[in-house]
Amino acid sequence: MNAKLTIIIFTFVISTALFQCASVTKNYPETSQTMKAENPKPSFQVVTLPVSDDPTISFRVLFTVGSQNDPKGKEGLAALTAALLANGSTRQHSYEALLDLFYPMAAGISYQVDKEMTVISGRVHKDNLADYYKLFKEVIFEPAFNEQDFQRVKSEMLNYVQNILRFANDEELGKEVLYEYIFEGTPYGHLEEGHISSLQNITLEDVKQFYRQHYTQANLILGLGGGYDASFKNTYVADFTRLPKGTPSRVTNITPPPFEGMHVRIISKKANATAISFGYPIHITRANPDFYALSVARSWLGEHRNSSSHLYQVIREKRGLNYGDYAYIEHFPNGGRRRFPPPNVARHHQIFQIWIRPVPNYARVFANRAALRELQKMVDNGLTQEEFDLTRRFLKNYSLHYAPTTMMKLGYAMDDAFYGIQGNFLKIFRQKMDELTLAEVNAAIKKYLQYQNIKAVFVTNEPEKLKQVLVNNEPSPIQYPTPKPAEILEEDKEIATYPLHVKPEHVEIIPIEKVFQ
Repeated sequence: MNAKLTIIIFTFVISTALFQCASVTKNYPETSQTMKAENPKPSFQVVTLPVSDDPTISFRVLFTVGSQNDPKGKEGLAALTAALLANGSTRQHSYEALLDLFYPMAAGISYQVDKEMTVISGRVHKDNLADYYKLFKEVIFEPAFNEQDFQRVKSEMLNYVQNILRFANDEELGKEVLYEYIFEGTPYGHLEEGHISSLQNITLEDVKQFYRQHYTQANLILGLGGGYDASFKNTYVADFTRLPKGTPSRVTNITPPPFEGMHVRIISKKANATAISFGYPIHITRANPDFYALSVARSWLGEHRNSSSHLYQVIREKRGLNYGDYAYIEHFPNGGRRRFPPPNVARHHQIFQIWIRPVPNYARVFANRAALRELQKMVDNGLTQEEFDLTRRFLKNYSLHYAPTTMMKLGYAMDDAFYGIQGNFLKIFRQKMDELTLAEVNAAIKKYLQYQNIKAVFVTNEPEKLKQVLVNNEPSPIQYPTPKPAEILEEDKEIATYPLHVKPEHVEIIPIEKVFQ
């Protein structure tokens, strides 16, 4: 309890950020007779976030197209296309020349690809706006798509999938395998960067075709933030009417295959510790009023990288088994490098997930049982009034840190446009923390969460030994290198025998060499 109160007080003291309201406009209205006469009216959404005292300008160009639009056998095409735009040459400048031109501006261009959206973004000081924007437009409108850049970018992406993700980051590996496991057979059912074989199949002509088909006004949400003036905003919007009109690329047939009981996928590799992730689909997004109530439950159970959460206290603080244990109701990529949820990874199909950061191999089943047991207790019993009050006060202040910069606020505002949220999600979130009741939170827990039907991923060694313990429901007692209080040791007896319902046919063992192959 003291640890939780300390976090809340600390967060309240340092939380001073103010939120600006973003304006979202469909069919952006022209503001001058000249623009009406000279420029066609755009058919895309425009999100603006003017901040007069911000000396920088933030650009976010969001296309509602992502890895779900990858053709079969060409998985990774959306990511490769965006990477080649951001890290390739234009018709006027080589990639190396672009880097040289951006360097004195302390600027650049980034990209981000998720299941349903691709974002090209950049930020520059307003003194360099004219020079920067000229290059920014070049990158999006005039890609060279040359073979040398293509081979370089493709090689880098292959290296990420084949070597970095599989052999250098067990935590992200486990989470990505879990998403594929849950959504297998659907357009969500592959890593954004694709698989090794599918990446090898992609040609430069595939990239050109994907760009022509999907980088259109029909898929565009255009974002602009910072200290820009009205004339530049008008120019910016008018420029993007150069994109072809196109047709929407939204994919709607994403229904995860149903399953019953606990299904386990064991990724076999030489590992000194075991990364664990488990979860299941949930039918809720930020656009759903229940999202705010479920956020309180999620935060109490496992706020990302925060010692105030319950799982953190049970598994790390009391038992010292790992670095942290967290819960999610939205996609949260690269959690090891982030403290707060990033914008522009919005999805219409989410999962509830618990992430158990690597534990010693001897403690892998015990830690998994501990997390499942705490999930069951929350689902069966709900939160207490004290837990509810403490968590919603914490979240009201903690959420101030979700978007500390204009660029981040702009991203969140564009997510609002994507989900069709009327107003500012970040402001609404804080208001809801004042309005929610304990009954609403506990009702949301009962409606969306469960513990019987789960898919789990273990990244570990000795997979057959793990399978035997799981399918035979063998006890998993644990010993500590240092003494523990009697109440902890007594609770450990219950955790060690927490029932696991795993059938042999529901356990897969996959050698690491075959993952993402």
